[in-house]
Amino acid sequence: MKRTSIDVFRFEVAEGVSEYHVMLRATNPYLSYKEQVDCLLEDYSHLLRKELDGAVPVFKRFFLSDAANQADYLYALYVEGMDCPLSVIEQPPLDGTKVAMWVYLQKGVQTKALPHGIYEVKHGAYRHLWMAGACNQAANSEYQMRLIFNDYVMHLLENGCTLADHCIRTWLFVQNVDVNYAGVVKARNEVFATQNLTDKTHFIASTGIAGRNPNPKVFVQMDAYAVDGLNPEQIHYLYAPTHLNPTYEYGVSFERGTYVDYGDRRHVFISGTASINNKGEVVHPGDIRKQTLRMWENVETLLAEAECTFSHVCHLIIYLRDMADYILVKEMFEERFPTIPKVYLLAPVCRPEWLIEMECMAIKPIRDDRYPSL
Repeated sequence: MKRTSIDVFRFEVAEGVSEYHVMLRATNPYLSYKEQVDCLLEDYSHLLRKELDGAVPVFKRFFLSDAANQADYLYALYVEGMDCPLSVIEQPPLDGTKVAMWVYLQKGVQTKALPHGIYEVKHGAYRHLWMAGACNQAANSEYQMRLIFNDYVMHLLENGCTLADHCIRTWLFVQNVDVNYAGVVKARNEVFATQNLTDKTHFIASTGIAGRNPNPKVFVQMDAYAVDGLNPEQIHYLYAPTHLNPTYEYGVSFERGTYVDYGDRRHVFISGTASINNKGEVVHPGDIRKQTLRMWENVETLLAEAECTFSHVCHLIIYLRDMADYILVKEMFEERFPTIPKVYLLAPVCRPEWLIEMECMAIKPIRDDRYPSL
């Protein structure tokens, strides 16, 4: 039996920064957790040596089936230092294995660790600031979220950045999302209001989804991405008003998607997207097939607003509330998107009626002489 499944998206250029998205999944459920991790990392190292020589990771995320019993082994492997931000979250792979891994890599960049868990990826005019695993043990999800964001605001300021002007994307992983998400929303709304992030300005592309930290006292964990060196007109927000409504209309504060234009390419970040209409209502409650189709339509409309299609998508992350829906959903995705790197995870969406959610990133080559290339 093949030990590992590896799918790679390549955006390669003769000059400048080449980019790669790699999705690695264990394939033998009979192996122990440690054996699965070792196979994954061994095959990843082989990929770097043989096919992606010169590429360096700028972000890694491990999806675990049981973080409380598994995370320590991963952390021990990186005890002598991490080469990029390391996100570790319990979101069990739905194929019956214990671990999967998403890695974002680039060639032609310089990387270094900064204080407070932020990693800088630099090339030319831009500094990309990645952070993973921000968390604390305050009393509840509201207090934890507020503290995470307030700390992040300060860390950005130390790097000459602000939340409103430089943060492009966040991921919020919430333990017991049906109970704790309300506190996350409240804290985010209140912090954003102090940072000039309002319905009159803009918000930040984001995914808010179930995910468990290895520590049971952690109710919220955040990963984040910011860019220094952009002009304001390089950042654009996606709305798809025929299909989606502004999130503030139902009390939350994130953008449906964001794209960033560089001189040589466009980066598109699609937030966690479900089967919703432009009134903020759940479409096709109880029907996983129809919810999947509507979700695709919503994402496709957002991509089209950025002048992209699914052919530009680098990877897909698919979240399911009910593991019984996996076989059907996998069949649908593999039929429509057979070549896009993807992973299917058990992770309930923030509204119980949503059976499925997906997120993605896309890259499109462009030529815009107004801005420096990536």
